[in-house]
Amino acid sequence: MRCNLPPLSSEYTKDVGSKSHLVTANPSIIRQRFQNLLWSRKTFVDNMKIYNHSYIYMPAFSMKTGTEPSLRVYYTLSDVGANQTVLFANPNFLRSIGKFWKSRGIHAKRLSTGLFLVSAALGLCEDVAIYGFWPFSVNMHEQPISHHYYDNVLPFSGFHAMPEEFLQLWYLHKIGALRMQLDPCEDPPLQPTS
Repeated sequence: MRCNLPPLSSEYTKDVGSKSHLVTANPSIIRQRFQNLLWSRKTFVDNMKIYNHSYIYMPAFSMKTGTEPSLRVYYTLSDVGANQTVLFANPNFLRSIGKFWKSRGIHAKRLSTGLFLVSAALGLCEDVAIYGFWPFSVNMHEQPISHHYYDNVLPFSGFHAMPEEFLQLWYLHKIGALRMQLDPCEDPPLQPTS
């Protein structure tokens, strides 16, 4: 599962892999990166090819501003016979997840897409491992890091409560509900052969 149409080009695959089964697409990304699919849709369709046969998960009916871009994604991919299938999130599920996390101390205007995705994964998967959920500008070794592996575009100030979300995810890691990878992933050491 991947959040918000991240690039999976060859320069990143060594670190982030290339598999995906479900990819979220926030309507704001469709507006900003693809001009709301109002003009040329070719760039969008070409960008989607890296996700192979993934499901594209969108919050079409949870906010009025998300409906139109979500429907444009659906019709664009349908019109070209793309390999991806668009799924629309149930607004009641999104509201329930928001209430659940608010009752546990996350007071944000809106939860991050990442926390919604982790919440869904916890309900669907036996084993959940997450990577990239680090809300700080330096890593654990005090070295500067970007917000995403592919850019340093920060969320709108006052919109999300990333440190609060991180603390809840860290708690779930500590009790064994999920595994949070904080250090760089490394290949397992080769075993000597006899």
